Amino acid sequence: MSSSVAAPPGHPGTARASGSAAPGPGPAGSPLNERFASNWRSDLPAGLVVFLVAVPLCLGIALASGAPLFAGLVSGMVGGLVVSLLSGSQLMVSGPAAGLTAIVVAAIGQLGTFEAFLTSVVLAGVLQLGLAALRAGIIGYFFPSSVIKGMLAAIGLILILKQLPHAVGYDVNAMGDEAFRESGAGNTFTSLTAAARALTLGPTLLAGASLLLLVILDRPAVKRRTRLLPGPLLIVLLGVLANEVFTAAVPGLAIDATHRVQLPQAESLRGWLSLFTTPDWSALARTETWRIALTIGLVASLETLLSLEATDKIDPYKREAPPNRELFAQGIGNALCGLIGGLPITGVIVRSSVNIDAGARTRTAAFFHGVLLLVAVLAFPGLLNRIPLASLAAILLYTGYKLAHPRLFRTAYRLGWSQFVPFAATVVAIVLTDLLVGIGVGLAVGAFFVLKNNYEHPFHVTTENYHYAKVLRLTLSEETSFLNKASIVSTLNELPPGTEVEVDGTRARYIDYDVLEILNDFRETARLRNIRLRLLGIPEVATTPHH
Repeated sequence: MSSSVAAPPGHPGTARASGSAAPGPGPAGSPLNERFASNWRSDLPAGLVVFLVAVPLCLGIALASGAPLFAGLVSGMVGGLVVSLLSGSQLMVSGPAAGLTAIVVAAIGQLGTFEAFLTSVVLAGVLQLGLAALRAGIIGYFFPSSVIKGMLAAIGLILILKQLPHAVGYDVNAMGDEAFRESGAGNTFTSLTAAARALTLGPTLLAGASLLLLVILDRPAVKRRTRLLPGPLLIVLLGVLANEVFTAAVPGLAIDATHRVQLPQAESLRGWLSLFTTPDWSALARTETWRIALTIGLVASLETLLSLEATDKIDPYKREAPPNRELFAQGIGNALCGLIGGLPITGVIVRSSVNIDAGARTRTAAFFHGVLLLVAVLAFPGLLNRIPLASLAAILLYTGYKLAHPRLFRTAYRLGWSQFVPFAATVVAIVLTDLLVGIGVGLAVGAFFVLKNNYEHPFHVTTENYHYAKVLRLTLSEETSFLNKASIVSTLNELPPGTEVEVDGTRARYIDYDVLEILNDFRETARLRNIRLRLLGIPEVATTPHH
């Protein structure tokens, strides 16, 4: 009897039979294995799609960070060629992250040179290796599911809001910029308004047709027939071809170089090697270098753990990657990036989502995207510079729609307010601020519901009838902390005179001193109010004398 593994609500993946050659944990020959021979037909096309999307994102993040454009490509190569092999995640893609751009801009300004900044990146990588050794990756398990799902939905909305301008030919902001506040006094919404006024016909037609085609190609019946040519790859090829036709036959619709990928080009191998940069080790003597390294190491580690958790949630095969191994892989990657002139890297959910959506099964896809980045920069940068940004924007718009699928919002709502409110708060906060601030808001809202639940359910109240009287029994929960103090006090204060009450703490594994003090103090209060009180499993403690 066969079973199937279904993708989570709102995720692009479709159900796959467990008896098929699918990836996952287990020895070779088992229904789930990670052998290259079993998965290359899915992984290589997916890696190609990720590569096409990664090029403008790497360049855009470098531009937004105030760093050399080639630094973004270096980080993409390291993320693909090195981190993918060391990581325990089969589907997460690593590279330069939009969430670090503000930190990088400020750091380069404080240190004065990009070379001095690279020293901080090396130190940040060493810090991550230390965190891996201390097994600090466990912190990733402390993020509630509602917050992680909210992060996925928020990233999807950000993709839609940020890529709409590129889809209509308004390429003022870098393609990898995900921050709400943009250059000057603008923000995400003012950029949308400006894009609507500056709409260009050629890119708009191309993006609209690409989106329609992506919807058609994503239908299961069509998808099965085009497995070796994923929809996003076909969109890119048709985008290049369409622009060639526009240029030759309809010049008014032609998309010029400013609205296409702009990959740096070197005339020779020596010129290409000269683009790599090494750290300025004299920066080690400056306090700012170490402080910036600490900031980058901690923020990059947190973003990676969040992305890892999110990637595991949208993995159709529900594999769970070891977080400490991921910190180790990221530490090696960041140390190497600093040594050869790259931006700091993290696990990135946008490229990981594209990877999964393109049908990737194992780490081969992420590694292959790194190989293609290396080959493209060396061999054919001019060819990639023909790709319209509108085509890539269409791919990211469709990915964003799947991440922020309406079904995801409906499911969160049906789970109740304690799940929906932290989910919604995370979405709104990330869209209006940034990833880390939004996650912090989501955690705070989630913590409020935990406190509220503890306040409302610190004990179980029952009424038991005995032959001599009716007894009110308060059975304390397993963990009774100071957070439950207000509810316990309120219940005891409402007891009418003449009540016979029994407080049972025999099932509690932990009772906070504050609660013990209240119950011991209540002995005297109960006597004065003619309340018969029995305390079971409640140890006597020294109480604070009245002043």
